[in-house]
Amino acid sequence: MTGEFERSPRTLRERIRSGSFTGPTSGQAPGYFQGNLAILPEALAGDFLRFCVLNPKPCPLLAVGEAGDPRLPTLGADVDIRTDVPRYRIFRDGELVGSPGDLTKEWRDDLVTFVIGCSFSFEAALQRAGIRVPHIDADTNVPMYVTNIATKPAGPFAGPIVVSMRAFSPQDAIRAIVLSDRQPLAHGAPLHFGDPAAIGIADIMNPDFGDAPVIGPNEVPVFWACGVTPQMAIRAARPDIAITHDPGHMLVTDLLAERSS
Repeated sequence: MTGEFERSPRTLRERIRSGSFTGPTSGQAPGYFQGNLAILPEALAGDFLRFCVLNPKPCPLLAVGEAGDPRLPTLGADVDIRTDVPRYRIFRDGELVGSPGDLTKEWRDDLVTFVIGCSFSFEAALQRAGIRVPHIDADTNVPMYVTNIATKPAGPFAGPIVVSMRAFSPQDAIRAIVLSDRQPLAHGAPLHFGDPAAIGIADIMNPDFGDAPVIGPNEVPVFWACGVTPQMAIRAARPDIAITHDPGHMLVTDLLAERSS
């Protein structure tokens, strides 16, 4: 973690390309959409698109690329998906085989890019409302958990929903629910709040992804659907290659998040 926050999405992408920014993107370029990443062979793109349509809470689509084209002009004129995410994950036959900072050597002419909305995008609205976002204040990655809530399957894609968690006072939790509901492309309102065991989380202090949570006295955990969910579905589908973002390391776009409010 750097503790430094970049306000311009374009400048942040330039820093990511140069290797001078490699950390999680929560709190960066506040007010702009951030996106989760799923890159798949064209032969599976139709099934994955249907998976996203059937599961809009964890998989709200921001953009779909053309096969073999790393550009995403609707998200930013300069976006190159091969270089503009701080860290990626590469899966072969469903198994994680690497976490590079650049996809230039991995890119293929049949790869299709999907960019899915991210809950980081509504955090600026919470901060403007005076609501403390715990992991931003602590300069850590947001905690994420695999739940017992199943997605709706599409072709070979299926699996559990992953959630991200932020803890608030009861009063701030209610305000956070209202504010996030205004941004459906950033997962909208949470899926659950309160008892983590009710959604299959055995140990809230031991997340499946990200860093350990910051939970103060009398604070309530609030759980949002998370764009890491497709990584679980990709493991089930076992394509010969699939590429995602490393959890917490997003594509930061030029789209204003609150256009969806």
